[in-house]
Amino acid sequence: MKRPEATAHKAIAIRKQRNILFAKFPPGQVPEASDFLGRLEDLEIERREQQRALGVAYDLRCHCLQELEGTLEDQGYHLDNTLMSKMMRALIYYVEETQLHNLETPERPLKRSQSEAYTHAWERHPHGDHDDTPPEWREYK
Repeated sequence: MKRPEATAHKAIAIRKQRNILFAKFPPGQVPEASDFLGRLEDLEIERREQQRALGVAYDLRCHCLQELEGTLEDQGYHLDNTLMSKMMRALIYYVEETQLHNLETPERPLKRSQSEAYTHAWERHPHGDHDDTPPEWREYK
């Protein structure tokens, strides 16, 4: 996933807090995964062994959930594959991808007035108030 460049006007961090849920088998994945992800920079990890989960907090400009979970799966960890987990995972992936995409869009300068934009659009739009009849025919008596 492409990460936007950090510029002066976009220096605000987009902080995310997520849970990574693990499957029941094999047991003992949470501590191992915590140690593995602990080597990554700009990532805070909280073990939740009773829930078979890791709480992760990160800046979206540095990490995303899809990247973190993909890295864990590549290392052989088994994530929770219940329907609810899959749906939540897909929603979070979509939201984070959309946020990253929106950060890349350039800022558009606003018009001097909002009504100016509507005036120009109204003039160009064919509407019922326009009469193509030449003026000399309209005034014919």
